[in-house]
Amino acid sequence: MNKKYIVKLTSTERKQLKEIIAKGKAAAYKIKHANILLKAEASWSDEKIAGAFDCNVNTPRNVRQRFVEHGLEAALERKKQDAPSREKILDGKGEAHLIALSCSQPPEGRARWTLHLLADRLIELQVANSLSHETVRRTLKKMS
Repeated sequence: MNKKYIVKLTSTERKQLKEIIAKGKAAAYKIKHANILLKAEASWSDEKIAGAFDCNVNTPRNVRQRFVEHGLEAALERKKQDAPSREKILDGKGEAHLIALSCSQPPEGRARWTLHLLADRLIELQVANSLSHETVRRTLKKMS
């Protein structure tokens, strides 16, 4: 099969990859990607590379593609997510409601707001459809 993305390293890039591997101080995925690039340049097949470095067959193909399209640094790093895995429950407005609510007077009979009370009140105010106390905690911790 003809490969669409052919890896051709310069001598400086090759030296940089060998240093990453020799030092062994980088993240494991970075060392693996450096090894993949060196073997891809040596015309190893993706299946052979995947077997040698115990990774999925798609990994060498993806690393080669990132190298050709975006350069060495992009190939050594992990691919950034296009979109978050999960949408945020509280957007900016929701966070503002939460802050304002937590700074206001607590309900009658209570000395202060609890995370559960804040979550329940935000649902009552229809700021969010469902909300856990843990989301409230993380949001407040991020704000302080």
